[in-house]
Amino acid sequence: MNNSITETDFNFPGQTAVYHGKVRDVYTLENDIVVMIASDRISAFDHILPKGIPHKGQVLNQVATMFLDATKDIVPNWLIGTPDPSVAIGHSCEPVRVEMVIRGYLAGHSARQYALGERVLCGITMPEGMKENDKFPTPIITPAIKAEEGHDIDASREEILSQNIVSEKIYVQMENYTRALFQRGTEMAEKMGLILVDTKYEFGIKNGEVMLIDEIHTPDSSRYFILDGYSELQAKGLPQKQLSKEFVRQWLIENHFQGLDGQVMPVMPDDFVTVVTDRYIELYEKITGKKFEKADTTDISARIEKNVLNFLKQL
Repeated sequence: MNNSITETDFNFPGQTAVYHGKVRDVYTLENDIVVMIASDRISAFDHILPKGIPHKGQVLNQVATMFLDATKDIVPNWLIGTPDPSVAIGHSCEPVRVEMVIRGYLAGHSARQYALGERVLCGITMPEGMKENDKFPTPIITPAIKAEEGHDIDASREEILSQNIVSEKIYVQMENYTRALFQRGTEMAEKMGLILVDTKYEFGIKNGEVMLIDEIHTPDSSRYFILDGYSELQAKGLPQKQLSKEFVRQWLIENHFQGLDGQVMPVMPDDFVTVVTDRYIELYEKITGKKFEKADTTDISARIEKNVLNFLKQL
C-alpha cells in the first residue's frame, strides 16, 4: 500500500498563511514562525508526478537538517527544530528571489548548454575543451531568478543587480556564503566517498541579516557522483555513477515526457514507485552514513499534527 503524504490541510494555532510548493507545504504562523512539511510528492521538469513516494519527504527533511546543523557556523539559518521526521520549524524570512546555483563540474544544465556550443552561462565563461562531467578549474556560480510559475530564469550577476532584485551588498554576501557552503559540502561528501557536483542555495532576510533557508545538499537540490571510479570513467568517456533523482527524469524521458506542450504525464507503476523509495533511502544512507529508520506511516497526517502541536507549545 502506498502510504505517502501528497496533500496537507492543517490549521495550526496562529496560522496566517499557507503555501503549497512542488514538494513542500509551508505554513506561516504568528510571531514569524513557519512550519515546513516535506511531502512525498516528487517533481521533474517542473511538473508534479501523480503518485507520492513513501518516505521521500522524511529523507529530504532529515538530510537537510543534518547539513543545516553542520553549516550554521558558516551562515545563520532559519531552522529552530524538527519535531517530526517530515517537518522542520523555523524563522520566517523574506525570501530573496534568486537561487544561488553553484557548479563544480560540467554536468546537467551546464553540460547541455555546452553541448549546444554555448560557452557563457549566466555571465560566466566556461573553458574550451571540456567534456561532460569534467571538473571546472574553480566552481562557478550560475544564479537563477525565481519565477512565480514555471521555469526559473538563468541570470548573470549584472542582470540581477540591474533589476534591483537584491542589493549588491547582500548579493556579495550570498556569493561568499555559497562558495563556503559548497566547500563544506564538498568536504563532507568526500568523506562519504561522494563528489558534490552541483547544488543550489536559497537565502532570506530577517532583521536585515542574510539567512540560509529551505533545504541544503539534498538529493532533490544537489547532484552527487560516486568518487570511486570517477577518474577512470571520465578517462574512458563513460557516464558517471550518480546519486540524484536523475533516474526519475530518465524514466520520464523514456516514457516520452519532458514537460513539453502536448506531452502526457505517464503514471508510475507501483513497482517503480518502490524502486524510487529504495533509491531515496540509499541516497540518505550514502550521504549521511546512517541507517535509515522508516517513520510510522499508518496515519501520517495525525502523526505530523500531534508532533507539531507538541513542539509549538514549547516555543
